Amino acid sequence: METAGPRTRAAARLGAHATREEQRKRRPVRRWQRRRIEEEQEEAVFREVVSFTRDPLPARYYDKDTTKPISFYLPSLEELLAWTPDVEDSFNVALEPLKCRQPPLSSQRPRTLLCHDMMGGYLDDKFIQGSAAQNPYCFYHWQCIDIFVYFSHHLVTIPPVGWTNAAHRHGVCVLGTFIAEWKEGGRLCEAFLAGDEHSYQAVADQLVLIAQFFRFDGWLINIESSLSLAAVGNVPPFLRYLSTQLCRQVPGGLVLWYDSVVSSGQVKWQNELNEQNRIFFDSCHGFFTNYNWREEHLDRMVAQAGGRRADVYVGVDVFARGNVVGGQFDTHKSLELIRKHGFSAALFAPGWVYECLEKRDFFQNQDKFWGLLGRYLPPHSICSLPFVTSFCLGMGTRRVCYGQEEAVGPWYHPSAQEIQPLFAEHRPEGDGQGWVRTHCCLEDAWNGGSSLLIRGVIPPEVAHVAVSVFERVGRQRELAAQTTPAPPRLAKPNLVPQSSSRPPAPHPATALLAVAESDRFSFLWSRRTKIFGLFSLHVPVPPKIFLSMVYKLEGPSDVGVALELTTGDAGSCHVGGISTLSAEASSRHSPRPLRVPPTKLARWMGHCGQQLSGGWVQRCYEVNLRGCVLQDLWVSFSRPPGSREQEAFVCRLGELQVVDANSLLSPLPRVQAVSVSRVRWQRAAPEEEEEEEEQRPARLRLSCALHWSYPLSHVRCFRIHCCRATGSPAEGPPGPEKPALLGLAFVNQYRVVDLAVAAAGPGTDGRMEFLVEPVPREGFLVPKAEWGRAALLYSGPHT
Repeated sequence: METAGPRTRAAARLGAHATREEQRKRRPVRRWQRRRIEEEQEEAVFREVVSFTRDPLPARYYDKDTTKPISFYLPSLEELLAWTPDVEDSFNVALEPLKCRQPPLSSQRPRTLLCHDMMGGYLDDKFIQGSAAQNPYCFYHWQCIDIFVYFSHHLVTIPPVGWTNAAHRHGVCVLGTFIAEWKEGGRLCEAFLAGDEHSYQAVADQLVLIAQFFRFDGWLINIESSLSLAAVGNVPPFLRYLSTQLCRQVPGGLVLWYDSVVSSGQVKWQNELNEQNRIFFDSCHGFFTNYNWREEHLDRMVAQAGGRRADVYVGVDVFARGNVVGGQFDTHKSLELIRKHGFSAALFAPGWVYECLEKRDFFQNQDKFWGLLGRYLPPHSICSLPFVTSFCLGMGTRRVCYGQEEAVGPWYHPSAQEIQPLFAEHRPEGDGQGWVRTHCCLEDAWNGGSSLLIRGVIPPEVAHVAVSVFERVGRQRELAAQTTPAPPRLAKPNLVPQSSSRPPAPHPATALLAVAESDRFSFLWSRRTKIFGLFSLHVPVPPKIFLSMVYKLEGPSDVGVALELTTGDAGSCHVGGISTLSAEASSRHSPRPLRVPPTKLARWMGHCGQQLSGGWVQRCYEVNLRGCVLQDLWVSFSRPPGSREQEAFVCRLGELQVVDANSLLSPLPRVQAVSVSRVRWQRAAPEEEEEEEEQRPARLRLSCALHWSYPLSHVRCFRIHCCRATGSPAEGPPGPEKPALLGLAFVNQYRVVDLAVAAAGPGTDGRMEFLVEPVPREGFLVPKAEWGRAALLYSGPHT
């Protein structure tokens, strides 16, 4: 392909080699290009002559039918040892680093591992740029787990990048699988384990390189083949070398060993940690037991594990195959025993709810499954800013961008999944009649494909219900619905804006008393307040933060909606510029809405306090803090003034944002050096050429690769658009066309696949313009002047 050069004013001219006749014929096109240059930033232009000769793509990296980039595995030892990073591998590199969390994974709190094994793996999730899958499997209970293992029966299972991005966004580490099975697996293991140390170190070095390059966190090692004494003797040094090298290259890296081979080299599942397999446990970071254990196995393991009980992951087959405890909707019975003995849990194939039950009931069944386990799954907390979520599941029946519908039809893109809450139903104990239920909903969305639906009832004796959208890690979720008798007097905290010089005035606010007791929190509920948790949070906050909430109430309702927050470290925490409701160890505040945001923040909060399209409302807040830790955000629902009746409400949360104010003031980098390559043309099928009369027939299908330069630490994703030329040169400059969304990218490249374009007419060029829109981590819209762009000019084949 020929590059026509940057789109500066000087470079807009046609080449000096064109004849006068060619210049005369192309003059209208030249006027159009020059006009566009004056309106927009620099643009690269690439020229292509249409050819139907296929440029073959590497089969490992691209789907053979569509040329869409795909995630892949390595099926043989030869391919593992031969693998080196290639430009094609970049599609599969995770954008999201592993987010910090509390408590850290290195703590000795028992953990929860999810081992994802579904129908051989690499299904709809293999399509890196997403697919149009209907009713795909979707996991979203990330707050409940600590480690995610992508499992398949291929030798080297590299996790599809969508899973890594989604898990890392929630602070969950991701492991691939190295598995050797049956006789073929035995021959493979003998090849690299029965020799000297150079053989097994070469394999370990490749596994480390793969994890480092693709940015996941380690490996589950599963050898289910009998080994010779020489080979099994080298397994412990192999594990030690792999663990050591991984931790040097991947901070927080993990190597786990599955309970199969014993020290004699035989495959003998022990269903426990004991003297026959302890040598492998001592050589790596953790041990994943087989599934046919009983409580006596757990009793014996307490002494074997010693101070490393959290490093023993007791296997639970959710399919309940064999002689197991629990499984399916009785999996909580397994968890109860595992936690009783202080061990971690490894849930194998919880996709059972998708594979074996009705697809139409998937979301209800998945929430039921994880809800039954809730008391045994302590959540981990989010502890970094910015925090932005639209509750998108990474799938939907349509695509929405800030309230505007962009496309209709099913889509599935795991990398696009945003931070998910804890989904549950809460009812108070005793005679209380109120309740709150939260669940994901694909029927409407503010940004992406779904939103968070909160349904509830405020009983007559309660003034308002506050739903915690972040919840500190010390709180146990089962306490969320507990009530105690109201104190004899309601506290009347004062509203003291920082700018006010008047003495504090009493305010009839609700009373929330939170008493910190080391890692436990005790709650006293007045009859005027009910609290329910959705997220876990532990964020040291900067001096000034901005908060935003987008929501809408469904149906006629006068219920009030507001945002409140809780801070910790009250001894040193200074709160200014907001209203303070309590001065206890944990303090609850009601921020003042920002009606007119600062000019530099207008792009982020341009619609604060306004009714938006589709009935959405955005509220924005400014909070000045010093020395504080943000522990909870609450969405508060209050009954209408004067109401004494039971009040039902249905609220849809579209987006929540917590942003360091300083990050909104720093300049944004521009997308640069957009290029077009790997072009492939196809003739459109005959039925595709029959279009509406007023439209130009689409006679070609275009596929190509886009690359650009942008610092990935600044971005959540890229939105890729295209603009087709409309009209013809003879009719003058083409009319403006609204950019059409092609898809999302999470690296600095994107594969355009089978884009319908109009064939160029005789003596004229066709034109396609590609635009790369960065989406900052703070979540605001970026002006088009900061987008990257490149144009493709194409002509018919020479005859």
